[in-house]
Amino acid sequence: MRDQNLGLISHTTPRSGVYVGPVATAVPPGSTDQKFAADLLKKHFGSSLSSRSMGLIRAAFLHPGIRKRHFAIDDPALIMDESPDQRIARFTEKSIELSCQAVSGALERAGVDAKDVQALVVNTCTGYICPGISTYLLERLGLSRSARLYDLVGSGCGGAIPNLQLAESLLKSNGGGVVVSVSVEICSAVFQMDNDLSLILSNALFGDGAAAAVLWNRPEGFELVASAGIYVPEQRDAIRFVHKQGQLHNQLSTKLPDLVGRAAAEVVTNLLASQGLTADAIAHWALHTGGEKIINAVRDAIGIPEQRLRATRVILAEYGNMSSPTVWFVLNELAREGISAGEWCVMLAYGAGLSAHAYLLRKV
Repeated sequence: MRDQNLGLISHTTPRSGVYVGPVATAVPPGSTDQKFAADLLKKHFGSSLSSRSMGLIRAAFLHPGIRKRHFAIDDPALIMDESPDQRIARFTEKSIELSCQAVSGALERAGVDAKDVQALVVNTCTGYICPGISTYLLERLGLSRSARLYDLVGSGCGGAIPNLQLAESLLKSNGGGVVVSVSVEICSAVFQMDNDLSLILSNALFGDGAAAAVLWNRPEGFELVASAGIYVPEQRDAIRFVHKQGQLHNQLSTKLPDLVGRAAAEVVTNLLASQGLTADAIAHWALHTGGEKIINAVRDAIGIPEQRLRATRVILAEYGNMSSPTVWFVLNELAREGISAGEWCVMLAYGAGLSAHAYLLRKV
């Protein structure tokens, strides 16, 4: 039984037997405030951008929702003149570096040796290398050479949750042990600039970061109760990468907030209905930051009280949108603020596809 006012569940509810233990995050040491970033764009592209674009830069970068972001490069000005080869080299180096930091942090907090990790699932959408990031992590961290490795691409900002679904399945099929779920994005490695609203908004929103979570059968952390996802492929052009002259360009529709809000509401309704719950039973919401308009659209479509979005807005302000790892940053912020045993939490992310994904968690 449950108390919808407190979001509590009795211990008689069947357990999945899979839990998210320690979660660790990592960002590059360097950060840039929004005014500095806007001035940098104006300096480098002022002569080639239209007056309309310059106005859009002012409006987008001065929005109070984001204070600063982290970029995986010593001097952000160097991003402007990188060649495609330099970009993929930086993506490779920094994605491995940040992933290693996140995984090492999560394993240390869990008290788990790297040799005991039986499977590793890594997702990214901001760069492609073969072999994948997972093989570098195996080598750097000293994982067993017989560990199962999986590299996922193509889910965009929502990728952490399909990753978690696979990690949960691997743990169940293996009968226990430890599986690590890793999300990493070097969004600065897909930087582009032109008189294009999608690119201007992207350059005002995205930052770099990584997150790693330990999954185990130990009843500590969060129980993975249920998950759900929804795809709206006819709207894939609303949020995607497109190739132009061999390079990735982010594409965002002005209709995206409404489309994401509807998809998010549907996936949350399906998720909660599977457990006989409604939105008012959820004490904590870990929403992907997306952007101010996305957050507001999801809030209104689901009916989430504004006070339950504090963690999401804190992460948006301090890190921007880091694509797939962001939802883990929000969950960590919620945990830092305090979650009581038995309370429900929903992880919710959305992105390319168009897609929305959600997990129902219970604090133990």
